[in-house]
Amino acid sequence: MHLSHDPDSPRGEEITFDQFLAVDIRIGTVLSAEPFPEARKPAYKLVIDFGPAIGVRKSSAQITERYRLDELPGRQVAAVVNFPPRQIGKFMSEVLTLGFADEAGAVILFAPDHAVPNGSRLF
Repeated sequence: MHLSHDPDSPRGEEITFDQFLAVDIRIGTVLSAEPFPEARKPAYKLVIDFGPAIGVRKSSAQITERYRLDELPGRQVAAVVNFPPRQIGKFMSEVLTLGFADEAGAVILFAPDHAVPNGSRLF
């Protein structure tokens, strides 16, 4: 399956509500952010707290065009927490941090507009 970042791409394949519920999207707070110079595409290493049920997880995020390292700690982000971990170079990414492409193709993080408890699930 190929996902397009193009806002004019056609709608994705129809899924059932149960398929949607299988994707576990949670809110977490970024605890720390570091450069990830070994990544093929510019990225940061994030450590994110998803609350007591999920815990602290790591993620590689290609968000370097729109975010500085010092503005990420304390920010809430949404992530898929039930994908298998993915090896990216020497780094193990445990969750998929979610975002949308802006007009220039840079990733804008997906987050609530009001603070919610870490670990809150999208529904």
